[in-house]
Amino acid sequence: MSDARFEDGADKPLRLLGHTPEDIPVISALLQDAVFPASEMAWQPSKRRFAILLNRFRWEDAPKAQKRGRAFERVQSVLAVEDVLKVSSMGIDRADKEQILSPLALEWQAGDDGAGILTLVLAGDGAISLHVEAIEVSLRDVTRPYVAAAKDAPHHPE
Repeated sequence: MSDARFEDGADKPLRLLGHTPEDIPVISALLQDAVFPASEMAWQPSKRRFAILLNRFRWEDAPKAQKRGRAFERVQSVLAVEDVLKVSSMGIDRADKEQILSPLALEWQAGDDGAGILTLVLAGDGAISLHVEAIEVSLRDVTRPYVAAAKDAPHHPE
């Protein structure tokens, strides 16, 4: 008997919730190489919610696509963070709503009593920092997968 592998599961939309520091690297890995225009970010201070509609590279499907010789896929997903007290950013031109941004990582810096800072590190030296009261992050696919425009999977030389 062997452990189940992600690629053995049914091909269903991704729906993840993160509530602990250990959940953040999993969500981070799935966000890597997503792309989104700056206009697709929204912070609702009265609801203490920050969300992004992004085009996520389907890393979980990449081994299957490569094995079968078919195109890689992307899917539109919503990254939502609850209990957000403050949002700050650097390296983003707020006047350019069509600026394309690409997450490299989601990082957690613990503060007092469960609070802390979630930082979405972006390609090109940008970052979005979310000061949160507690970790409550969701990542869910909201469309069917579609063929990625680039033929190759994103590659990160060491």
